[in-house]
Amino acid sequence: MKKLPIGIQSFESLRNDDYVYVDKTSLVYNLTRDGKYFFLSRPRRFGKSLLLTTLKAYFEGKCHLFEGLAIMELEHDWKQHPVLHLDLNTGDYTSVEGLWAMFRGYILNWEKQYGIVPAQDDLPSRFVNIITSLKDVVILVDEYDKPLLQTMNDLELQDRFRTILKSMYSVLKTCDANIRFALLTGVSRFSHVSIFSDLNNLTDITLNNAYASICGITEEELRTAFAEHIADMAIREGMTDAEILAELKAMYDGYHFTASMVDVYNPFSLLNAFFSGNISSYWYQSGTPTFLIKMLEDNKVEIPDLSNGKLMADSLADTDSVGDNWISLFFQTGYLTIKGYNRVLKSYYLGFPNREVEEGFVKSLIPHYTHRNVGQMSSFIQGAYDTLMGGDPEGFLLQMQSFLAGVPYELVRPNENWYQTVVYLLCRLLGFYTQAEYHTSRGRVDMVLQTPYYIYVFEFKIDLPAVVGARQIEERDYALPFANDSHKLFRVAVSFNTEKRNIDNWEIKIDNP
Repeated sequence: MKKLPIGIQSFESLRNDDYVYVDKTSLVYNLTRDGKYFFLSRPRRFGKSLLLTTLKAYFEGKCHLFEGLAIMELEHDWKQHPVLHLDLNTGDYTSVEGLWAMFRGYILNWEKQYGIVPAQDDLPSRFVNIITSLKDVVILVDEYDKPLLQTMNDLELQDRFRTILKSMYSVLKTCDANIRFALLTGVSRFSHVSIFSDLNNLTDITLNNAYASICGITEEELRTAFAEHIADMAIREGMTDAEILAELKAMYDGYHFTASMVDVYNPFSLLNAFFSGNISSYWYQSGTPTFLIKMLEDNKVEIPDLSNGKLMADSLADTDSVGDNWISLFFQTGYLTIKGYNRVLKSYYLGFPNREVEEGFVKSLIPHYTHRNVGQMSSFIQGAYDTLMGGDPEGFLLQMQSFLAGVPYELVRPNENWYQTVVYLLCRLLGFYTQAEYHTSRGRVDMVLQTPYYIYVFEFKIDLPAVVGARQIEERDYALPFANDSHKLFRVAVSFNTEKRNIDNWEIKIDNP
């Protein structure tokens, strides 16, 4: 089998050392013909760096690296261009001096490489001088927004970084006559970095259907490029190829970056799963989105809406570190994806892309609601799992009572949504199919949970007797959608008491016994 390119971002190294390569070169060729200035937003570790080094090799005329790839049937006139490749992935972004030092290092290297004597001292002017001293320059900027993302909690420093980035990136407009091609990539499209207003001919391909799969791995690419690795994993796991593919799809697929809804797998997680032989969480665990969780709290987001695909956004292109457009930031960072598109309203419906992201988010959120991490909950997890698997809703509610008794009082919110969210998060943690606000023709069920043998229909009430919830389930026929289901069905009405900060009482009825 070919080697897996874990951590390999250099196209040249990947091709020279016989690593697996998912051929994106036809898209690369099309991009270089579609225009001059481009911007692409994709989540971290999604292949942006590899895309840029592929473009770098192409524009440097290294045609030998592309033997056997799609671009060889398209390109018949290989030319060499000076390439200025600026990678912001690494750098000291704790101070203004650190950011300037990073730019200074690149400027010095380019001046030395091309024998250019600086005419002025300031770095933007020297950047201009480099470009205007050359011809048909290609400019590639990797993670242009890294300094801004790393200062999300220091708005004063972030504003100073904006000014610096503006002075450097606006050079692209100043030197238009000498530039052949430019591509900036990043996680977010920060609306206040003026390159997006000053450079008005910059084409944003983030939501462009033609480039939906320019980063990431499609189903066809997975089956073709990784056929041997799929077969190897199936043998090691004692499963069929089809079973392995189904597991990989549930765990890592589901990203939709445009309205065309082209499915894309997370490349970082796929490669690590094949390398380790274990289908587990890799991308999510590689970076905990603490600032995003704070945004959820600040914007009072109802957590179940994230997984139910109910979030709606009119625009996914622009964002900022603060403000109302937090949904765009969640999409651009890869924690939400497009679940549907209304062409009449021109609005997107968003939700979690796959099991890896949803389970990771649930585990990250639980400490914020309960002050306990997953490692401290093993006893509850096992007990709650056993009761629900065994068709014992009363035993589950007793487990919940015990659990809620240990939640610090200052975390408890005196409203139904808080309790609903905690129960929902815990049930998702158990791995069961759980849907909050389940819509029926007569109303919305607070929560529906399904195990291999049982369905639980939950109605929650606060400071009202459980009989009120039981009556609502019956009068509104909340159990009717499951009447012909082979599962045994439990109607579970639960009353929470704000004074006790816990479950007060419940009523349980059984259908399909």
